[in-house]
Amino acid sequence: MGFVVVFFRMEKSALESIYAKHHKDKGRYGYLFCGGARAPFLKEWIGTGKKVLDLGCRDGMLTQSFAEGNEVMGADIDQKALDLCNQRLGIETRWVDLNQEWCWNEASFDCIVACEIVEHLFFLEPFLEKAVKTLKKGGLFIGSVPNAFRLRNRWKFLWGQEYETDETHVRRFSFQKLESVLRLYFDTVEILPIGGKMLPFAQVTEKVPERLGRLFGKDLLWKAM
Repeated sequence: MGFVVVFFRMEKSALESIYAKHHKDKGRYGYLFCGGARAPFLKEWIGTGKKVLDLGCRDGMLTQSFAEGNEVMGADIDQKALDLCNQRLGIETRWVDLNQEWCWNEASFDCIVACEIVEHLFFLEPFLEKAVKTLKKGGLFIGSVPNAFRLRNRWKFLWGQEYETDETHVRRFSFQKLESVLRLYFDTVEILPIGGKMLPFAQVTEKVPERLGRLFGKDLLWKAM
């Protein structure tokens, strides 16, 4: 509880410095979690001719998969990442602390993307409420989170090892937990486990049975309406 209190007294610039250092030290610029596995899905689901808000866009590595043919705005806490995003894509960006700020009007976007961002947020429900209001009628909410309860992490926990090594994560999601919270706000929810391996040469793909995907998938990618 003490950390939460300190966090919410933190200046925006101080929080930015934490994330900028984290991104630099962990090699997060020019990096994509799970490689490019999410990119073709985002490109297909979003299509073209849409107004898109990309929350946690960082340096635009994933954004570039759906930017062409769409009007995209990126948002992030890391201003260096936003500068790199502008250099890469030339899109409009906003410097935002999503734990405490919301800069967009109701019914103003066709699609909101929130890939690898909600695990960083202390108060998820208010965030989702704002996202729903900001989407146009029939709008699409797309995102992803690490699969915290995949088998590999369970084995680490069993043997007393740290399974969560990202100190900026404040939430953990299983398939069931993610689905239950999304269904509070959206009528239609589809979650796709991606990334990770079942065996050294057996990748988790959309063709893998869902039960195996939940157990071995490294990331949980969703679309909701």
